[in-house]
Amino acid sequence: MALFDYEIQAQSGAARAARYETAHGDFTTPMFMPVGTHATVKGVTIGGLHELGAQVVLANTYHLYMRPGVDVVEEAGGVHRFMAYDGPMLTDSGGFQLFSLAHMMKPGDDGVRFRADDYDGSKHFWTPEINMEIQERIGADIVMQLDQCVGYPAERADVEASTKLSWEWAERCLAAHKRPDQALFGIVQGGMHLDLRLESVRRLLDIEERSVAAGGRRFDGFGIGGYSVGEDHEVMFQTLGDVCAALPADRPRYLMGVGNPTTLVRAVGVGVDMFDCVLPTRTGRMGTAFSSQGRMNMRNAKYTHDFGPLDPQCTCATCTQHTRAYIRHLVKQDEMLGSILLSMHNLHFLIDLMRRARAAALAGAYDEFLADWMASPAAKDY
Repeated sequence: MALFDYEIQAQSGAARAARYETAHGDFTTPMFMPVGTHATVKGVTIGGLHELGAQVVLANTYHLYMRPGVDVVEEAGGVHRFMAYDGPMLTDSGGFQLFSLAHMMKPGDDGVRFRADDYDGSKHFWTPEINMEIQERIGADIVMQLDQCVGYPAERADVEASTKLSWEWAERCLAAHKRPDQALFGIVQGGMHLDLRLESVRRLLDIEERSVAAGGRRFDGFGIGGYSVGEDHEVMFQTLGDVCAALPADRPRYLMGVGNPTTLVRAVGVGVDMFDCVLPTRTGRMGTAFSSQGRMNMRNAKYTHDFGPLDPQCTCATCTQHTRAYIRHLVKQDEMLGSILLSMHNLHFLIDLMRRARAAALAGAYDEFLADWMASPAAKDY
């Protein structure tokens, strides 16, 4: 396979099993990507990531830009060498982080001005071209265009403006991005409005058609952004399947920032290939576990004398070595180990769930897999 080839190995309904080639090796889909915002997945060592079977790890452009700084990461030899991880990596553009700093951020046609009050209060200006340069210097295998996201609910006029700005920035990112060993994904926006979502897809495809006609490159995949920003996931599913169907079949589809198990299983069923979210590690630090019996709050007193495994159906090190009683003790004592064990379990749970989803797609049995999941206690995950 050549770089950025996306080989579909099987399809079951809209669910796809595929393989994608990057400069640091290939990965298979469907799959879940642990989030290492600051070039670290909280509470998990690099060896632990390999043991969990993580295929791609995320880092965040905004946060690495702010600290330790792009110069430091570049001097180290890029983000892989900086954090000593040798597998495929992806960087988000930082657009969502700027959305999170909305009261300190002002987008315009040229770019976005923002004040980094979550760091030192310094003022910055990014254009799509500057953002591409930063991500090229950080050196991940997959980079995302700079886009603008709005929350939910939002006035339609605001969603229209952010969607238009995002596809205009997509064109500039595609023109500016030159690193040949780095994939660039465009991002679909449009809020919860199907017509705006489909217009976003159409504009992205028009942009790449013009680029290719002029001797330039195309998008190597597509992110689906602007979901999980306050809406119920049922609202997302009113449009997600149509968006997937409108995107090219020969490239990966990445649903950004979604991480509860049932949503992943359902999203694969409408054509999504890749996922990321801080949820498994964040909820682990809060004392919560995904499980075959649904979400578990390990602070609950009912686990005080429960010496069974966290999840009897799970094969991760947490579940094979430790009891519910011990994990509850760690959580109640605010011991660091409790957060680590739960974070590793939650990551294993999602990574393994996507392995099973892939197996079902390969077997042509995804509908049955989805139905079995929805009928199980595990589906009660939030």
